[in-house]
Parts: sequence; structure tokens; C-alpha cells
Amino acid sequence: MSTATAEADGNYLSTPTLDAESSDLLQTIASHGGYAYVRMSTLAASGDFRAAETARDMAWEQLHSGPWHSVLPAWRDAYSMACLHVAKFHYRNGEFKEALRVLDLGLIMGGVLLKKDLESAVETVTAKSREKESEGFEKGPKCKFVEEGVAFDKEEVVRVLPERSLSSKIVVKKSGLSLEGFLREHFLSGSPVIISDCMAHWPARTKWNDMDYLKRVAGDRTVPVEVGKNYLCQEWKQELITFSEFLEKIQSNDCSSAVPTYLAQHQLFDQIDELRKDVCIPDYCCAGGGDLRSLNAWFGPSGTVTPLHHDPHHNILAQVVGKKYVRLYASSVSEELYPYNETMLCNSSQVNLDNIDDGQFPKVHDLEFLDCILEEGEMLYIPPKWWHYVRSLTISFSVSFWWSDSESSDAS
Repeated sequence: MSTATAEADGNYLSTPTLDAESSDLLQTIASHGGYAYVRMSTLAASGDFRAAETARDMAWEQLHSGPWHSVLPAWRDAYSMACLHVAKFHYRNGEFKEALRVLDLGLIMGGVLLKKDLESAVETVTAKSREKESEGFEKGPKCKFVEEGVAFDKEEVVRVLPERSLSSKIVVKKSGLSLEGFLREHFLSGSPVIISDCMAHWPARTKWNDMDYLKRVAGDRTVPVEVGKNYLCQEWKQELITFSEFLEKIQSNDCSSAVPTYLAQHQLFDQIDELRKDVCIPDYCCAGGGDLRSLNAWFGPSGTVTPLHHDPHHNILAQVVGKKYVRLYASSVSEELYPYNETMLCNSSQVNLDNIDDGQFPKVHDLEFLDCILEEGEMLYIPPKWWHYVRSLTISFSVSFWWSDSESSDAS
């Protein structure tokens, strides 16, 4: 099908930025030796599907030719360009799932130059796909991830937690804490707090416990997931799968405690706007007059662990579905928690709280800490540089809000 015919039939993805910038981008890629890519991309633009796929493969190889930070921005943009060409062919043929997958890869792995074209194309393909799927759709009974009101056995929970859990100081919990109270009593003093009764108005509180809803709004989208016990383990790896595949994995519990699948610290809400509309940025993130730095998703099955580490920003962890155990150590005991020496892991502790080596890390057992079980509908404030360990006790969907105060914003 020609471009003109596709436009007439409404089966054409509009890409104004690509149309305007392709010539300059191809010249830049050629200046870096990408002559074969330029040839394939030119053929792709004239209607050659195989050339489009070949160009995408060429750009993919460049993205994996060395450390991510060393990849030239032009090659990331080249990958986005190739993804748009391939997606156009799939869209014209009514292959909407395939088109979405390619567009998501462009958003996840590509550069910023063509991001608006990719996002616009996702919106167009999604609308067309839902239009097709709605025909003959019958809504079945609601499938919940976590049943409400199920009794929670504390003794049973403690058996899977690190030693001394829930036997020391518990994080203070406050209901309906005012912004002034938060600023005066916790932000300025740098002390953690659980804030309850502040998420009831979030659409996510009911919608995200419904598997059908999540599949409907995001099921065909491709997301990066972590596979393995945690990022400090040798067998840990990352994979790209559809959100539906991920949801089925965590619901069927075929991710054992040894190799769970976890959607962790991914900017899912930049990628899928409908899910972003289900959450609200807490007013507490205005404290300090700084900027919101990131909004990340943490979705996974029971048993997923984020090992002991600290972050540079103020952090509110909002628990939308399920429960989590969180342990916190003050920044003042950093040396006693044996941080890694490597630059990439200097914010992570060498101590495995689930199996502490007393001979190698003798100071850990005597350290004071705070801990808690974070319940659905609660937010936990974690001050900058506070060490935290997190374990999901059920299927768990959380959102983290990182923000800086005005001083650190100015410094950066």
C-alpha cells in the first residue's frame, strides 16, 4: 500500500518531526560512518519494509556496541527513526500489537529527537486497537490481585523477614498530616513518617487492583523488567516483555522467590499516560521549594526485594496495592553498613540483611533502625541518604516520588 493510499484510508501515522528532521539526522549518521544505515533508512522511507527492519537491526547493534553512556545520541535517534518506519508498516496492515511493541522500543531505547512522534503514534495506534477490540467485548467479573480484608499473620510474616524485624522502633504513623506539620516535624528534621488517609482520592487505589483494567489500558505495551533475586546478584538480568505478560507472571506466581520478575524503578508513567492520570503528586513533594526529579513504578509479586541502599533525593513511597516491609537506617551509620567501593554501587550496602555474615560485617547487628509494614493507601517519607531495605509481602504496586529541595536544585 502506498503512502498516499494509506493516508486516504486513514491508515497512516503522522510523523511531522521525522519528516522535518530526517535529512539532517541521516547526514549526522553518515558523518559517523553509518552509510549502510542511511541507505536502508532511505529505502524504508520509500516503502521497503525489509529495509526498515534492517535499519532497525543496524541501529540496535550500535546501541549495544559498548557502555550505554558511550552510545552516540545520533544512533539513539536513528533507532527511533527506524522504529517509526517499521511501525508505519505494521499500522497500515492492521497489526496494531506489533506496531505498539516497536513504538515502545523506540520510546525506551531511542533518543529524544523523535519522542513526540513516537508518543503521538502510540496514541493513534492505541485508539485504533481499542476500537477493534471493543467489538464484541463482554466485561467479565473483576479479577483482583489482592483481596481486601484478608487477615495478616504477623508471626508468619516475621519468619520471612530479616532478623529483629518489627521488634525495634516502628516508624511513626500520622493520619492526614498537614503540609505545615510535615515540613516542621519531618522534612526539616530529616525523620521518616508514614502518612495515612491521603490517597483515597487516587483512581489507582481501585483501578490498579483490577487486572482487566491494567490489561485494557497497558496490556499491549512493552516494558523493561528485572529478572532475578535483586540487582546485586550475578544471575540478575533485564528483559523486555508486554505488560500483559508481566501481569500474568505475577498473578500466576510462576516467578518463584529465587527468580522473581519485577518492574522496578521504571518511568512507566512517562510511557503510559493513562496510568499517570491514576495517581496524584502529593503536596508534600512541594516541601523545600525544589523540583520533582522522578516518578517511578515498582510492580511485582510477593517476595521481591530491593536490597539495602540509599538515594540522593527526598522520597515518598506510596503503596497503592498490597503490602511491603521497609527497614530504615539513618545516614549517620553509613560506614557501619559497609557501602560498596565501586562508583556504580556506592549507594548500596554489601550487607545482605536476609543472611548477614557476622564475621565480615560485625557492626550491623548492633545498629538501631526503624521499620514498618507499609499498608495499602499509606505513604512513607524517606529522607535523603537514609538507607532502606524493601520486601513485598504480597503482590505489590507502589509509586515513588523523588524530589529535591531548592538548594540541591540550584546546585545541580
